Amino acid sequence: MKKKLLTVLLSTAMTAALIAGCGSSADDAAAPAETGTEAEETAPAEETETSDANADQEAADHVAALIDAIYVQERTDETDAQCEEAKAAWDALTDAQKELVEGENADPDYFGRDTGDASKDDPRNGDEIGENELLVVSFGTSFNDSRVADIKGIEDALQEANPDWSVRRAFTAQIIINHIQARDGEKIDNVDQALDRAVANGVKNLVIQPTHLMHGAEYDELMDSVEAYQDQFETVKVAEPLLGEVGSDATVINEDKAAVAEALTAEAVQDAGYDSLEAAKEDGVAFVFMGHGTSHTAKVSYSQMQTQMDELGYDNVFIGTVEGEPEETACEAVIEAVSQAGYKKVVLRPLMVVAGDHASNDMAGEDADSWLSMFNASGSFDSVDAQVAGMGQIQAIQDIYVAHTAAAMNE
Repeated sequence: MKKKLLTVLLSTAMTAALIAGCGSSADDAAAPAETGTEAEETAPAEETETSDANADQEAADHVAALIDAIYVQERTDETDAQCEEAKAAWDALTDAQKELVEGENADPDYFGRDTGDASKDDPRNGDEIGENELLVVSFGTSFNDSRVADIKGIEDALQEANPDWSVRRAFTAQIIINHIQARDGEKIDNVDQALDRAVANGVKNLVIQPTHLMHGAEYDELMDSVEAYQDQFETVKVAEPLLGEVGSDATVINEDKAAVAEALTAEAVQDAGYDSLEAAKEDGVAFVFMGHGTSHTAKVSYSQMQTQMDELGYDNVFIGTVEGEPEETACEAVIEAVSQAGYKKVVLRPLMVVAGDHASNDMAGEDADSWLSMFNASGSFDSVDAQVAGMGQIQAIQDIYVAHTAAAMNE
């Protein structure tokens, strides 16, 4: 009986062990099966995300290449088509893809930045000019609001003062022309296009009014272009740029420089909320007018403008340049000069006809290398403010251009 019981117990134990062993094997076999399934599900998801990211970057890179292709100073037979292609490709991007656009000159701001309503502008590229044309030549700006207020403002003033002449426009910067055309569909003539248009329309008397600040590189290029068309008209006259003749050294000033100094300073003082420059001075305020700067010999014009400010008794007005040429107009040098003079409040404003990229970014931008940031970072001033406004919208500045045009017509 005991043997039989022992046999039953042993049999039961072996059966239990076998069952337990079978269960363990099943669990072990099942585990790898589940892990394999998860891996199969994860791998395609990661591959899809990588593939989507690559596709986004490729689309953005394609647009960047198209922008870089029209970011050039030479117009070709393909330029119109290239501008259309670049805009169409940009419009096809998602918002996320647009943020990825980056090239040699391309970035999301090329098409994405809001600079105002281009429809308020007038490209003044119409035919039916007549015998007398007044061609207003500007460097140009892609900032729509500034183009309307500053360049169009000057053109409108010239048209009002010369109702018997047809005012037309040309820009010297093809890069800017292409930008406006691609983004806004507005076509502005370059100088050669404008001169060809004048010839085709039978213009006999041509007067050219540059809105350039001085007799610099752009002015020289303009004169070269005009010379090639000289025999296509009965008369061709080119008026003075804003600051008039350059002069030999930093001491040379003239009526034009005095008029510009007075007009710009008065506008800046008013916009800053003061009744007079003297009142601003008593409050410890210095005005810094930032020009572009140039390596051209005409760079002495900036030194002359500082001399002009001094001659007018504008002790709290300082002249600087983005390019730092002349050297005393570099940002660091101007910060030192203002600080040494004891002023604790600073108002920055462009010494430029338009308030475009230089005024918005180089002067008043948020980056560490903007003038606004550098003046603040110096720790020398209690407050630093920026007035982003071009000189072209100031009536007294427009009056100077009107006077220069009249002088050319009456030669």
